[in-house]
Amino acid sequence: MKVLNIHGYKGNAENSACITLKNLGHEVISPQIDYDSKRPREICNDLKKIFDENKPDYIVGTSLGGFFALLVAKNTDIPAVLVSPCLRPFITLPELGYKMDKSRKMTFVVFEDMIEKMNRHNITAIIGGQDEVINYHSFTTESLIENCYVVPEGKHSGATLNLDYWLRRLIK
Repeated sequence: MKVLNIHGYKGNAENSACITLKNLGHEVISPQIDYDSKRPREICNDLKKIFDENKPDYIVGTSLGGFFALLVAKNTDIPAVLVSPCLRPFITLPELGYKMDKSRKMTFVVFEDMIEKMNRHNITAIIGGQDEVINYHSFTTESLIENCYVVPEGKHSGATLNLDYWLRRLIK
């Protein structure tokens, strides 16, 4: 399978999801994204171009990449797997040092509204029961994503979520 992998804020294109997907034999497109220098709409446009050029079969997004994976999935109807998704970036990102000006905040709020209204039949989330970065999974991720799996001992990092097990079962 061809998979578009979207890393999280302050993350790396060669994140644990990317490495796991490659080890499972998937062809992985994993762009490096500078979330600080690009505006959310620019990131969406860039990801749409990458999607159109590569035509992946699946999307995997980690943390903030999970937020953008949902937006790409909404516009393409391609299945997505979200790893510790940051579905309320205007809450979480400022705590991590992200410069959340009014324009960026409003864009994230508009995008979030789009996500809440979308059909999420082909979206799956994997979250850590002990996520130390996002402590609101219970009232966002679990309520928004019908197919949500909680790894009780897992933290925010995909490396703690047994991605080999999950991605092997979810991407077919």
